[in-house]
Amino acid sequence: MTNNMNVKQRTIKAPVSVSGTGLHTGQRVTMTFNPAAENHGYKFRRVDMPGSPIIDADVDNVTDTSRGTTISQNGATVNTVEHVLAALVGMEIDNVLIDMDGPETPIMDGSSIQFVDVIMETGLLEQDADREYYHIPYNIHYSEPDRKVEMVAMPLDDYRFTCMVDYNSQVLGSQHASISTISEFKKEIASCRTFCFLHELEMLVKHDLIKGGDLNNAIVVVDKEVDEEELAHLAKLFNRKDINVAPQGILNNIELRHQNEPARHKLLDMIGDLALVGVPLKGHIMAARPGHAANVAFAKKIKALIKKEKSRKQVKVYDPNAKPVFDTVEIMGMLPHRQPFLMIDKILELTKSHVVGMKNVTINEEFFKGHFPGAPIFPGVLQIEGMVQTGGILVLNTVPDPENYLTLFLKIENARFKSKVVPGDTIIYVCDLLAPIRRGIATMKGVGMVGDRVVVEAELMAQIVKVKGTEA
Repeated sequence: MTNNMNVKQRTIKAPVSVSGTGLHTGQRVTMTFNPAAENHGYKFRRVDMPGSPIIDADVDNVTDTSRGTTISQNGATVNTVEHVLAALVGMEIDNVLIDMDGPETPIMDGSSIQFVDVIMETGLLEQDADREYYHIPYNIHYSEPDRKVEMVAMPLDDYRFTCMVDYNSQVLGSQHASISTISEFKKEIASCRTFCFLHELEMLVKHDLIKGGDLNNAIVVVDKEVDEEELAHLAKLFNRKDINVAPQGILNNIELRHQNEPARHKLLDMIGDLALVGVPLKGHIMAARPGHAANVAFAKKIKALIKKEKSRKQVKVYDPNAKPVFDTVEIMGMLPHRQPFLMIDKILELTKSHVVGMKNVTINEEFFKGHFPGAPIFPGVLQIEGMVQTGGILVLNTVPDPENYLTLFLKIENARFKSKVVPGDTIIYVCDLLAPIRRGIATMKGVGMVGDRVVVEAELMAQIVKVKGTEA
């Protein structure tokens, strides 16, 4: 993750609403874009449900990709999120809370343009925090050989898209679409509408799956011979006087906005689905025959890489030659613990809210005589003790005479032991305050690491109290 010092996060200036019908549910819905705080991201809120549950626009929340992208969380679902998310990414907006009084975003004209237009009306607001991008570090590939899907993300200091579709259709043929930078989205991509083939339309109608379709929100590609009787049936179904096949091989319900509008819409879908990675990206995304399922699988792959890199970056290498903040003797001047219960050797970093301690685990420890002597393992409870003592230094550092205080731990929660620790290992303990220290009570998150492995973690609550006889 890197931030561009010149690029700030953005939200919208004021709430703005659009109303329309969900393509698949046929339900009328009002959707309101609301300004949101820095680092909020994109979230949907179902205001029609008890408690108004919130659904994060996150790839881990995707529950269906069969006819659009559906996300679910906290017992609530939102269908067909991709056109809305594409509009937000295309407008380079970072933080928005989207209220909905129904389960599906309105299809509008089948594109993103009406969402873009209402957002333009209310205007954008620059925030104080820097926007953090994830720069694609090397070529990331995804493929589905059976569907001939190929996707790759390549390093680039911009956000560029190239898309190819090929449906073995004489009408549609092979089409390409591209934008060289995300700022081209509004002009080149936002108005491009969804499309379907006539045989798909008939199947969807037959199974009552496009209750909100009215032929104003989709390009219908005629991929088979149709007679007058069938056209008359479609006209009746969609409350039209008549329907014909236009020279371009599409129903004459609408005119194409671009010769390659279907490919441009597939590019729009990709932008919307990749928004579910959760951070703005820098890279060149190329795709052949993409669809929602492939887009989401690709987004999961990118998110997993981000998560992996983030955990690696948390591993800090400490210089063994650097002078510690406190050595063992100085630690003993603050803590009352002594051998064999002094569980930290050095304090490497110390601020008002953060402390790093170090423990060298050696075979000379007393407890190894009885704790699996044939296969010595550093006991988990003593790992926690080392974390507690590291955190104790953080709390004791808030008083001028730490030698006159004891650190009493009130609570240890969510303790997890993730990997065994053996003689020869060096544990680095990192403790960070979860809230400011009040009345001598501190809550903190502690993590113990050996190299790049997390071996133990826990949430701690501690209080410092004066030793009897030292009160003023």
